[in-house]
Amino acid sequence: MKRVQRRLFVQVAMVVVIAAASGCSYNRFTGSEEAIKGQWGQVQNQLQRRNDLIPNLVETVKGYAAQEKEIFTSIAASREKLAGAKTPEETIKAANEQSAALARLLVIVENYPTLKSDASFRQLSEQLEGTENRIATERMRYNERVQEYNTLRRRFPSNVTAKVFGFKEYPYYEAPASSQAAPK
Repeated sequence: MKRVQRRLFVQVAMVVVIAAASGCSYNRFTGSEEAIKGQWGQVQNQLQRRNDLIPNLVETVKGYAAQEKEIFTSIAASREKLAGAKTPEETIKAANEQSAALARLLVIVENYPTLKSDASFRQLSEQLEGTENRIATERMRYNERVQEYNTLRRRFPSNVTAKVFGFKEYPYYEAPASSQAAPK
């Protein structure tokens, strides 16, 4: 009888310990998820800042480079995709397309020395460069939060909590393969 009681006591103790550990993991998951969401808001904030600057930059360049319609069309299309993105994956894809289009625009500027010396263009370029740096910083911070969360999600015993409560993996903000090549 004592043996059965001891075994029952051990089993109950294990359940209590696992439940307590699970509760701690649950709280860490919710905290990590909120950190990711907050950081994603910062990424979107900076992407919106860039989106707000683009029309001014495009209009300034259009006056000098009217024949470069293709690039302006692709920039406008990328802005529309970014505005219509509903998930982090769609936003990441649209933002990467926009980055590629802006890189091509800046290459075009190299062909127009008068434009580079224009004060309004210089100011917009500096604003856009600063925004790109902010976006890069916020992307990095977002990826750090995602890494912390995804690591927690895969570790034992919190992986059990993740499975029980349905905590899903978050996507990293990855640059597209085309960003490895210099724009033409």
